[in-house]
Formats: sequence, C-alpha cells, structure tokens
Amino acid sequence: MKLKYGVVAALVALLIFSNQIAYILVEWRWFQTAGYSSVFATVISTKLALFLASALIFFSASWINLSRIKERPRFLLWIVALISIAFGLVAQLGWDTVLLAFNSQPFYVQDPLFQKDVGFYVFTLPFLSLLWNAIFALILVNLAITAAVYLFVQMDITIFNADHLDYKEISDMIPAKAKSHISVLLGILALLFSGRYLLGRYELLYSEAGVVYGAGYTDVNAHLPFLYIYAAVAILVALALFSFATGKVSSKSFVLLGGLVVLVVVLGTIYPALIQQYKVSPNEIAMEETFIGYNINYTLLAYGLSDIDERPFPVDYSLSGKDIKANNATIKNIRLWDWRPILKTYKQLQEIRLYYEFFDVDIDRYIVNGEKRQVMLSPRELSQDQLPEQAQTWINKHLVYTHGYGICMSPTNEVTPAGLPNFYVKNIPPESEIGEIVRPEIYYGEGKKDYLVVNTNQEEFDYPLGDSNVRTTYAGDGGIRLSLFTKLMMTYRLGSLKLLIADDITGQSRIMIHRNIIDRADVIAPFLAYDEDPYIVLADGRLYWIIDAYTFTDNYPYSESLGGFNYIRNPVKVVIDAYDGSVDYYVVEEDPLLQAYRAIFPDLFKPLESMPSELQAHIRYPVDLFNVQTRIYRDYHMEDPQVFYNREDAWDLPFEIYQESKQSMEPYYVIMKTPESTDEEFILVLPFTPRSKNNMIAWMCAKSDQPNYGELIVFKFPKDQLIFGPMQVEARVDQDTDISEQLTLWSQKGSSVIRGNLLAIPINNSLLYVEPLYLQAENSEFPELKRVIVAYSGKVAMEETLEEALAAIFDFEPEVARTGERADLADSNQSLEVLIGQAQDHYDLAQVRLREGDWSGYGQEIEALGDVLSVLEARSGEEDGITLPSPAPGTPAAES
Repeated sequence: MKLKYGVVAALVALLIFSNQIAYILVEWRWFQTAGYSSVFATVISTKLALFLASALIFFSASWINLSRIKERPRFLLWIVALISIAFGLVAQLGWDTVLLAFNSQPFYVQDPLFQKDVGFYVFTLPFLSLLWNAIFALILVNLAITAAVYLFVQMDITIFNADHLDYKEISDMIPAKAKSHISVLLGILALLFSGRYLLGRYELLYSEAGVVYGAGYTDVNAHLPFLYIYAAVAILVALALFSFATGKVSSKSFVLLGGLVVLVVVLGTIYPALIQQYKVSPNEIAMEETFIGYNINYTLLAYGLSDIDERPFPVDYSLSGKDIKANNATIKNIRLWDWRPILKTYKQLQEIRLYYEFFDVDIDRYIVNGEKRQVMLSPRELSQDQLPEQAQTWINKHLVYTHGYGICMSPTNEVTPAGLPNFYVKNIPPESEIGEIVRPEIYYGEGKKDYLVVNTNQEEFDYPLGDSNVRTTYAGDGGIRLSLFTKLMMTYRLGSLKLLIADDITGQSRIMIHRNIIDRADVIAPFLAYDEDPYIVLADGRLYWIIDAYTFTDNYPYSESLGGFNYIRNPVKVVIDAYDGSVDYYVVEEDPLLQAYRAIFPDLFKPLESMPSELQAHIRYPVDLFNVQTRIYRDYHMEDPQVFYNREDAWDLPFEIYQESKQSMEPYYVIMKTPESTDEEFILVLPFTPRSKNNMIAWMCAKSDQPNYGELIVFKFPKDQLIFGPMQVEARVDQDTDISEQLTLWSQKGSSVIRGNLLAIPINNSLLYVEPLYLQAENSEFPELKRVIVAYSGKVAMEETLEEALAAIFDFEPEVARTGERADLADSNQSLEVLIGQAQDHYDLAQVRLREGDWSGYGQEIEALGDVLSVLEARSGEEDGITLPSPAPGTPAAES
C-alpha cells in the first residue's frame, strides 16, 4: 500500500513539475551548445542544494517540534511536507546571495562607524538577513501550526465557538504542556528579534531619515543605543519565556516584563524625536557636518567618481578660421544627424521590403580612408510580424524567414545635396566603402525574436533580388541540434507539435532560441544588469553586438541611492555574434562584485586582451552609466559639507529645444581633442548649468579610446564669466530675425521644421554650438537635413552646410559652397561625382514619394532626375565609368 502511494505521489510530482523539468533539460542542452554548461551547472546545483537543504531542515525541525504533541492528526505530515516544499522553493531564489557570501571579496574601504570593510555590507549582511528571515519563517510557521493543533484539534475549539469564549476561558482550557511548548517557540522568536536588532545596527548606514542618505547624528547617538537596549530586552523576554516553560516563573511576572517592554519602546521612540527636534534641527549643519562628509565620500566612491579629474577651462573666444581648419578632424566629425530623424530616413530609404526593420541607430567610430570618422549605423533586422498576413504560416515564420540582412552606415556630418545621408554601407547585398561584409546575415538581434529551425529541407529566404529572392542554407554552429529527445522536450516546452511531425525537420536541423540579444546575455548571466542600447559592430567582415554589462548593489554604506541601487560599475563588455549567436564576456575593469562572480563562475569571463583588436577598437563608454554619474555629480562635486548642505554650487543638466519642445539634453559622442591632449579621441560629453539658471558652468567627458578608456574629466568654466548654455543659445537663434523668418516660411509651406540636438563643441579655449535643422513634409515620415546653425560668441549663422555656416562666422572662404534655395538643382558646372550623387538622391526620393502616395512630390523628383540626366548626357564624353541609378521595373521612370 505504501509503495502504491509512493508511486502515485511520484507521478503527481512529475506532473506538477513537468514544465520545470522540460525547461531545465532544454536549458541544459542550450548552455552546452553555448559553451557555458559549467555556469548552468553551478546555478542549478546551488538552487537544488538550497531547495533540498531548506526543505529538509524545515521538515525535520517542524517534525521534531510537532513530535512533542502526542495526539497530532495524521494529515499533519502531508501539510508539513507541502509547506517544506514551498519553503525550499522560496529559499532557492536566494542562490546568488548565498554564493556571493561564500565568495565575498574585500573592497578595501571601511565604513566610518563600525570599521567593517564594505564587502561585509555587500556580501555578508544580505546573507545574514536572508538567513534570519528563513529561521524566522520556520519558527513563525511552526508556532502557528502548533497553536492551531492545540486549540482546534486537541482542545476541540472551533472557529465558531471561539468567538463566544474570552481570553481567560481559553487560557484556562490550555493544558500546561501546551503553554510550555508555545512559550519555548515564543522564546526562540524573542532571541531572533534580539539578533535582528543587532543586525539593524549596520542597516542604519542605509538610513534615509537624516539630511543625507546614511546614518546621521540622531541615528548614531539616539537610535543606535536603543538598538542595543532592544536586543538586551529581547533576551530578557526570551529568558522569561524559557523559565515560564520550565515552571520557574509565573505568568504574572510577564506583567512587569510587559511594562518594561512598553517603557523601552516608548523611550526608544520619544528620545530620538526629542534629540532631532531640539538638538539637531536648530544646529543641523553643525550636528550633521561629519555625516554629510561621510555621505559625500562614500557616494563618490560608489559611483566611480572619487578619482575624477577636475580641470579649469578658461574661455577667451579667440577662435579664427585658421583654428577651425587646424581642428579639421573635430569639425568633420561634428554630428549633424540626430538619431531620430535619421532612423526615419533609414527606414524610408533602406528597409527595402516591408518585413525589414531598423529598430535603432547607434553611434560609433571607424577608420575610413585612414581617418577616424564618427558614423551612425543600424542593422537591418527581419520583423516576421510585418510579413503579409497570408504569409505568416508556421513554416515561413520558423523555417523560411529567419534572418535580417546587413547594415546601413553613414558619417554623422555628411549630407547629400538633397539633404540625405551619404552612405558608407547601404543596400542589399551590402555595398560597402569600408570593407567587405562576408557575413551580413542577422539571426540574433534586438526586438521580438521567436524560435527558428535551420538546416531543414526548406531553403531559407536570404535576401530579395529584383523580382525574385535569393535562398540559402545556414552554415553556422548556432542553435541546438534537434535529436529526438530534444524534439520531444522542445515540443513540450514550446507547445508546438509541428516540431515533432514536420517532414522538413531532419536529424541535422538546429533550433535557435533566446535570439533576442539582451535575453540571450541575461539567461547566461542574470546577475548582471544590461545596457538598454546594444550596438552593432562590423569587424573582420562579420557583424557583432556589443552590450555593456553592469555590476550593482543597493548595499553600499552611506552612498546615495539612485533608482534602486547605490553602487554601479561597468566591468564587462558582452559580445554576441549576429550570425551564430556565440556569446563572450570580456572584463574591461575589475571590481569586487565582478571578482566574486569570477570566483563563482571561473569559466564565464575572459580577459580584455583576448578580445579581437578590431572589436576592441569599438568599445565605448556607455551612455547609461554616464547618465547615472552626471546625475550624481550635479550635487556631489561639492565636497565641502557646508557648501553641500546649503547647495551653494548645485548644478543641473541643461535643456535644449528638440523639434519645438523643451527637453533635457542628452550626452553625445564626439571626436575631438580635449585640452592638453595631442590627438583626437572618441569621447562622451555633457555640459552642466547652475541650478535654476541657463548659463553653462562646466562640462564632463568620458573617454572611450584605449589606453585612456574610462577616464572621466570635468572642465570648469570661470565663475566670473558668462558662458552661454544651450537654452540661451536656443533663445539667440529664435531672436535672429533672418532665421526666425525662414523657419516661419518653411512651416507655412506644409512642412514641419525639426530642430535637432544642439551640440556644444569645445575647441581650444572656446565653445562652438552646432544645431541641425530638418524639414519634413506633412503626412510624411521622411525628414531631410536642410540647414545647419552655428553659434559662437555673439554670432549666429544658418547656412546649407556646416562649412558655409562656419565660414560665415569666422570669415573664410568655404571650399565647397552650394547656392540656391534647392541645392540639388542640376548645374552643368558641377563635378560628375556631384551630379551622379544628385541623380541617385532624386531617384531615392522618388521611390519614397511613390511609397507614400505623394504623386506631386514623385513627379517633382522625376522631373529633377530628368534635368540631372540631361546634364550628364551632355557631358557623357568627359569621363568614362559613369554609373547611373537604375529605375525599378514598372515605375514611370523606367518607362520614360
């Protein structure tokens, strides 16, 4: 009979946990394929060990406790068993806390109150709190079960008649053994509370009650002493309860003890309030100065700002045309394309088919013709949801339409005569000016990514070519080979029988899961936080994703909390191959949290030196981390506690006008020479303004190039000199009559004017402000860059190109000037290269207008294309090798 029940119980357990079992088996196979089976084994074995140990301890402790009750119901065993399983399931969630505690690393920084290394607060204290919570839950649940058994089973008191009994009647009915049993459990709880108060000492360093984050004067001089008193009183209560259980103390003694507890609690509440009200508040800066200093010091340490390099930046506004040309590398990399307008432009010009999609535009730098150029680029991913409804079959979505194709890349500051980006990489198959792309296929990327099956009897769609499609078969190692067992597990996990019965799937087929790159990285290392903006990199002819990964905690003592954490580092760069999905975690800097994870997972992380040099050249300082650091530094650059308390020199992040709305200025990448440096570098920049004012007070930069990666510098402007901030420059632009009239005129022609990001570019000892202007027709999602505004000192100029605007400000002759309201009008004096570019622009624009149903605009572009072609035809004998754009079959341009 017992065997029968055991088999039934096993089958029920198998049914209940079947999803988890299938998940674990599939993930184990996936981790093996990804090369990180040791990581999975460590996590699963730790979870399993915690589950079994916690469930066994709970069951054993509970059964020992309940064995003291002689007449216990038979079903109690099953209740305890179920609660033990639940207890184990909850306990295994703390696997990372346990592993970190047993692999803790020193920070070599001591807290100012207890002189404990910060590692104690980050690694040990969370584990002790977790352990306390587990023991407390065990005792509390057992107390509840024990009391219920005595009251409602042995004493036969039901819920209905309990309402008619007073406390004394119930107390008299309880046998002495029951009172003794419950008293012991209550005594253990009292001891636990004593321990909780002692742990609470350290948690004062996270207090938010004072003038700053962390323990303040009242916490240290009033709350802390009472925590010791509370702990002592809790021990007295425990001893009294244990004595009562042995019959040495009567219940009447608890009246006196209860009075003592109430007195201590009242005093522990009133005394700190009196100290705060009558001693601290009237002399707050004097009382809190030391603790404000702690907060400043530890916040700067926690956010990586303690070693920031502060330098003066004297401004003399002495730039000349000669200086502009001497800083040509900086000028030619000033970003004129904002990511939002250019994303729309990429979508219109380069998505090619409905099922392709550009999710984002990234900024990076590449060597082009021997020069470092700042570029914008975006991967062309495949969105299966945009397939025609009749084409959204299971075979198409999982076997045929499997991957995106190639990237678009254009320099940040180049614009064609028609106001379009000048592509370095474009079209399908990729046409590249910066090297061949041998693996343009994108199987792993951003956005929604369902599972795929490759190496099937169905050829995959590769890319469109004219009226037909090119087909391919996957040639990489990505995915899990679909053995019969894997098929069964995947069928159960994904809920699709087609995986099991489809004739196109063979024993050599491979299934790809976790294709979203953030999800892919997070499945392997869920203890890291991942940047919201992964970026694509072209290296060695292949496409790779780079994701910035962060270590973080909210347990750093005295550090200001920001968004749920008060310590953060970016020690890891995750690289994912877009074709085969291989994932590598490279260490760019060490921090104690990462050192602990490296001790736990020795096979997970790789040294930066092992990263291919072509990829190393594209590491950049992450915007998310820079945003956090600049937000903290607004106040914490004030290291004097009195200045900090009074907020005498508080900074803020500037605002700018984007389109017609005021918004907070975002950090931006530039290629430039910082003062005292000799070479241009790829850096991230953000200005600061004084709190509640618009003038600029400083700017911060973070370097991205080796060997200076991660270096933070703050350049401070003279406080006795007015340095225009972004909003003041925006106001000067609005006040310029010529510019405002032109903007008004454009707005009245059925177009909307988009004011792009205003960039403040430090050059020598001066600041240059650049803002691009885009025009977008009504009912169109196709902005064109039409003007560039440059502001310097007291001058503002708006011209068709950056060079012309700079020439107007600094009074020099531009090398290339464009004339006329439309710069793309055919001109027989223009070079053949420019004319060919204009022809391509008009053709591209005509296709966009055609897709939008803008027949008037389409006709204008076709007419302009005809003008350019006429000029080229007249000059066809001047040069050989002229290549003109080919109109798509079936369009009016092809028929004319």
